[in-house]
Amino acid sequence: MENKNKQPLLAVCLASVFTLLFVLLIVLLRTVDVAAIGPAGTSVGFSHLNGSFRDWIGYHDEFYQVAQWLGYLAFAVVAGFAFMGLWQWIRRKSLWKVDRLLLAVGVLYLIVGALYLFFELVVINCRPILTDGKPFPEASFPSTHTMLACTVFGSAFWFVARYLHGVWKVLAAIACAGLLVSIVAGRTFSGAHWLTDILGGLLLSAALLCWFWFANCKLKIKEN
Repeated sequence: MENKNKQPLLAVCLASVFTLLFVLLIVLLRTVDVAAIGPAGTSVGFSHLNGSFRDWIGYHDEFYQVAQWLGYLAFAVVAGFAFMGLWQWIRRKSLWKVDRLLLAVGVLYLIVGALYLFFELVVINCRPILTDGKPFPEASFPSTHTMLACTVFGSAFWFVARYLHGVWKVLAAIACAGLLVSIVAGRTFSGAHWLTDILGGLLLSAALLCWFWFANCKLKIKEN
């Protein structure tokens, strides 16, 4: 019981730390070692670190495509949770009778979508490569595939723990972990992002998952 009472405090502390680290990374990217080393003369912070990583990795389209296609599975998971929530809403005739975990994850995914749109409009970094024949590189920070994979498959662990049992729980947990790692690794070693883009995606998704953890702790306290 005492351990459960400490969980909300731990969750909010970790969430705050990851959020501050993400904001700090943005500030540093705009001020530290900024140089025009990207395509079309685009600038990037930590240019020596990012440039060295780009030159070491190069570009690997096969990794890019694998991560791209595996990313669609994250959207399938989102659609599955949305269907579960809609089904419960219809059956129970009230949105507030839907499992609170489903409501919380719905809010999480809305926030992820809003952040995706925000960083498409507010460009911190552009990609180190040109894609799809475009003359100017796309927005690159944070890596949205990294953010999507970590938040979707990371939040799925709560559902695995709650709804599955026995061997199915183990298999589902392994699948979630495997997909998460595969997408992040594929995006990292494809060369489609600067190293700090991947780091930004990891920090932001860690912050979001910890806020999600905190929200679930508070919801459990209210239920009890």
